Amino acid sequence: MEGVYFYLILSGLLTISLWVPYIIARLFTWGLPAFLHSYPNNPPELPAWAQRSQRVHLNMVETLPALLAVIIPALALMPSSMADTVAFWVQVFFYARVTHAIVFTLAIPYLRTSTYLVSWFAIVMIAVHTLRIMPLPA
Repeated sequence: MEGVYFYLILSGLLTISLWVPYIIARLFTWGLPAFLHSYPNNPPELPAWAQRSQRVHLNMVETLPALLAVIIPALALMPSSMADTVAFWVQVFFYARVTHAIVFTLAIPYLRTSTYLVSWFAIVMIAVHTLRIMPLPA
């Protein structure tokens, strides 16, 4: 189960760190006084890569609850024999999201959707494995 926890923690750290490139771009685009004061009335437009970086962060924030919704029951129900399978899919999720962040921010064509779908598929596979061992409700 350590692998599940390890990659779940890394996914959380990834989520909270994905805003950093966007914030740094905002600091350099707006300048320190406007950045520290508040949101300016007419902020200068950020570079396209920074706007994509912000969307990467928001997408991860939207996706992480789905991962948690399947991981929590998996951890509660899984026998130790299934831990490696779930750990594998959490690892796939994490590396797909790292790749997605890079690909999306750099606007590499055709890979953004496929890397997102790999992370989505990993969530589905964790759910499928958990449902297979879950007792049916009465």
